[in-house]
Amino acid sequence: MKKENNTPQADIEATIDGMAAKWPSSVLARRSIPQFTGGLYSVKFLANEDCKKTGPAGAFTVGGQKCYPVQSVIEWLKSRSSNSWAARKTA
Repeated sequence: MKKENNTPQADIEATIDGMAAKWPSSVLARRSIPQFTGGLYSVKFLANEDCKKTGPAGAFTVGGQKCYPVQSVIEWLKSRSSNSWAARKTA
């Protein structure tokens, strides 16, 4: 029998805030997001999300590099988080 992860959403969001506190600036380049999220999301995945208009808000380009405001990335990660697969499926 599989044990369901019952981590409260507030704990998940606190973990994401803790991750973000270690990020070095107020802007993240798309290519650096895999490093800062521990490999949760790839550059290609983020590019696809941007094309579908479901990526982090406020994306902009500097010197040919796609960038995101850190706060937008945090909000995007929180919006994609849940404590179980079943909760994500019903959302």
